Amino acid sequence: MPEKGRSTLKSVVESVRAGDVRAAARLMRDLDDGLPAAKRVLRGLYKHTGRAFILGITGAPGAGKSTLVDAVTSELRKQGKTVGVVAIDPTSPYSGGAILGDRIRMQKHCLDDGVFIKSLATRGHLGGLSGSTLDVVNVMDAMGKDVVIIETVGVGQDEVEIVKVAHTNLVVVVPGLGDDIQAIKAGILEIADIFVVNKADREGADRTRRDLETMVSLNDYDEGEWVPPVLPTQASTGEGVVDLVESIACHRAHIFDAENIDRFRREKATVELHEMLKVRLLEKAIGDLERHGLMDSLIDDIANRRKDPYGIVEKIVNHRFETHLIS
Repeated sequence: MPEKGRSTLKSVVESVRAGDVRAAARLMRDLDDGLPAAKRVLRGLYKHTGRAFILGITGAPGAGKSTLVDAVTSELRKQGKTVGVVAIDPTSPYSGGAILGDRIRMQKHCLDDGVFIKSLATRGHLGGLSGSTLDVVNVMDAMGKDVVIIETVGVGQDEVEIVKVAHTNLVVVVPGLGDDIQAIKAGILEIADIFVVNKADREGADRTRRDLETMVSLNDYDEGEWVPPVLPTQASTGEGVVDLVESIACHRAHIFDAENIDRFRREKATVELHEMLKVRLLEKAIGDLERHGLMDSLIDDIANRRKDPYGIVEKIVNHRFETHLIS
């Protein structure tokens, strides 16, 4: 890399580490757009990450996740903690656009220097997160945020990817939407570290809480293993949020126990490596096929049943497509 390029990269790294909001925002935008230069900056930042506590919040649409994120952020700020928020919004499968509305819903934090909010569109990425979620979390971590909150799309049964990223996962349910049954279907019992029954002033809240507690009690837990509590909240009024933040702190202490944190760090490192490999290998394979003028002919061959996609993919992953796929 030329000397000027190294100097610019070092300057961006230092600016982000110093908490420069504009530099961080530009870097997050470029990472979301997949610019190679942004990836190089992230490589320089990576050794300065790993200190933030990552809190995941998921649940069905309409459960009040954004309001809960807002309330939890306020409580953390009272404790003097700096907070980053990554809010994921769904991308339209028809227009490709997304309404990044979470910053609108969290306007009272917009003028707070201790809070940084970034909205991301899924852009077709499955699992409730955006493809650049990990990158943006790492930037906020390197900025020195004490807590990074990730709010997922809330699509339901595929909403399990967050468990690979966050230290603590909240699953938010509301009474009257059949969430207790949905929880069983989606398997979210396994991903919840804490269940939150939000809008707990609604009719049926006690029943929803009892149903969840019953489901939790049906699991077998080893001695010392974390048992997910079920907590009622009214995020819109802040009721129950203090108890929730205390419970989050308890789980944090549990997960940062020497034995647990080593396992978590290895699992997170595995996820990061696998996710990056998936993206880069796909980009390289498609790029090479297009560069050698093979993509269109291969698609024609598959569409007309002259070749099968299974054999073609085998050749691609074996890096032999440049010569063998022509035949």
